[in-house]
Amino acid sequence: MLKIGIIIGTTREGRVSPQVADWVLKHGENTSLDLEVVDIKAYDLPFLGTKEAPGIETFREKIAGLDGFIFVTGEYNHSIPAALKNALDTLRDEWADKVAGIVSYGSLGGARAAEHLRGILGELRIADVRAHTAFSMFTDFENWSVFKPSDIHLENLNMMFKQVEAWGQALKTMREASKKDV
Repeated sequence: MLKIGIIIGTTREGRVSPQVADWVLKHGENTSLDLEVVDIKAYDLPFLGTKEAPGIETFREKIAGLDGFIFVTGEYNHSIPAALKNALDTLRDEWADKVAGIVSYGSLGGARAAEHLRGILGELRIADVRAHTAFSMFTDFENWSVFKPSDIHLENLNMMFKQVEAWGQALKTMREASKKDV
């Protein structure tokens, strides 16, 4: 069974990303994936290069122990949140050769953040899947704060789960084979 972390990519007060992550977790219960929520806020990561902190090693161990990720990201200024970029930049090898799905939200469904994230994931050798679940702040949130998604999103979410599982199994096999060659 693949261990997949649902990465909450925001840390600011009033964030809606935990609601979205919980929705992903709930709908993933019937898959063959072992899903868990990983909230980057809980690790209190310092800004890259400023200092070492205990949270970095704990975060490193968490990410290293996962087979892949589902990134939950809002869109801030046409990109991903700074906290998510910092978390991605804090590690390198622990991200590599794993799979990722993207769940985004924003005024345009977070599409620009998702596309920006794809480029970053590629540089970190994370293979992102095509299926992408995107939520509009206008139609999927009440008063921009209470997550009330339409069931129409379940088709994309389920396709993403299937793609994460297929790619995740292939990449896990590759990682295990490369360990034997060392």
